[in-house]
Amino acid sequence: MYARRRHVYFWMMGACLALFVGAWAVVRLFSMPVAIGMCVVAMLIPPVAAMVANRRGPEDRWWDDPSGDPQSDEWWDELDGKKRREP
Repeated sequence: MYARRRHVYFWMMGACLALFVGAWAVVRLFSMPVAIGMCVVAMLIPPVAAMVANRRGPEDRWWDDPSGDPQSDEWWDELDGKKRREP
């Protein structure tokens, strides 16, 4: 899942860069309002790309992974109502 999110992020950021460069290198020569519109669209892409890249899917089980600190893990398990397995 991480690789797919990373690929989508890079595609979105590439599209953002292409919109900016295309707007001010080519499109502005023909239509300034269209170039400004392209830049507005390109301006909205980075926050969306960041949200896509940091989104957690249902198979990403990050919240119940042990932190490595036994005292903290025991405390959180007690709050969650989980029974600790005795070794």
